[in-house]
Amino acid sequence: MSLPTSDAQRVFTLSDFDFELPEALIAQHPAAERSGSRLLDDTGDVSVDRIFKDLPGLLRAGDLLVFNDTKVINARLFGEKATGGKVELLIERVLGGNQVAAHMRVSKKPEVGATIKMTCAPGQEDGLCATLLGRWPNVDGPIYRFVLSNDRGDDPYTLMERHGHVPLPPYITHSDSPEDVQRYQTVFAKNPGAVAAPTAALHFDEGVFAQLDAMGVHRAHVTLHVGAGTFQPVKTENIAEHQMHSEWYNVPAETQEAIAACKARGGRIVAVGTTSVRTLESWAKTGIASGDTNIFITPGFEFKLVDVLVTNFHLPKSSLMMLVSAFTGYDHVMGLYRDAIARGYRFFSYGDSMLLKRR
Repeated sequence: MSLPTSDAQRVFTLSDFDFELPEALIAQHPAAERSGSRLLDDTGDVSVDRIFKDLPGLLRAGDLLVFNDTKVINARLFGEKATGGKVELLIERVLGGNQVAAHMRVSKKPEVGATIKMTCAPGQEDGLCATLLGRWPNVDGPIYRFVLSNDRGDDPYTLMERHGHVPLPPYITHSDSPEDVQRYQTVFAKNPGAVAAPTAALHFDEGVFAQLDAMGVHRAHVTLHVGAGTFQPVKTENIAEHQMHSEWYNVPAETQEAIAACKARGGRIVAVGTTSVRTLESWAKTGIASGDTNIFITPGFEFKLVDVLVTNFHLPKSSLMMLVSAFTGYDHVMGLYRDAIARGYRFFSYGDSMLLKRR
């Protein structure tokens, strides 16, 4: 499907993707029931207010839903330098050999080689510490490389599971709680590695899956380990100058086969979340089924695979606002967002969702 002529020819700037959002609409907690959240259905001529559990009735037998099965890890760790200064680490990636790549929040950066005593979970003291090796992925890299270790020689995943905190987004103001452990994770999460949830999939529960199965809607999975960069606003007014963050993805052979079968039967590829879009379109663009992607989808992008998108409402000036604008048209999306704000939809990770078709 071709892009709206105005979008294909227009030069967009960062300011085009800004909008005013009342703070009260930033969801601090999830809906009481996963599928009880609201869904703005934009697949018809006019947008319609629905409940998420209505989604199966908006799809067709033979469609293929593609989910991101990444699992959020307890990636936030707290500690203290030898000087008493507080340190916060957000583990972005496990590198092997007990090494991790992490964002570091600290008043004064420790010297390379310094070891930081990390805070253990109550009653679980095991000598957890982090030793700074340098920057990552190179000497000028934006984040840091550490060795995580403890008295027992446990691996980083075990250490984060035991001592780490749920890496809630910066706009969620409360500390992580047992509710977040359960609800900031999809019901089908499988492959550990994300520091942010694939939030569109948080609305799916067993009841919705049972309806989808009964209707003959197919399912497949990809993996993209969502990084903290997903929350970073684009900062360059000329969006072409933006350096997109890199994330690891995988499109399994069975999913490749399911996509081919769906296309052959005339079904639609329905991506659940922008991370599924980025994974599928990275594979379609490069032919590489597994690796790192820094794909940056902006108006003018030619989609090769995705026909329909389930997605939450995104931050102003974010790369994800640009992606949904590319998918269904800039003016159209900005109008939908104005309507959603007027109708009191809840925004961001714990917020409501929308169903978009490629226009």
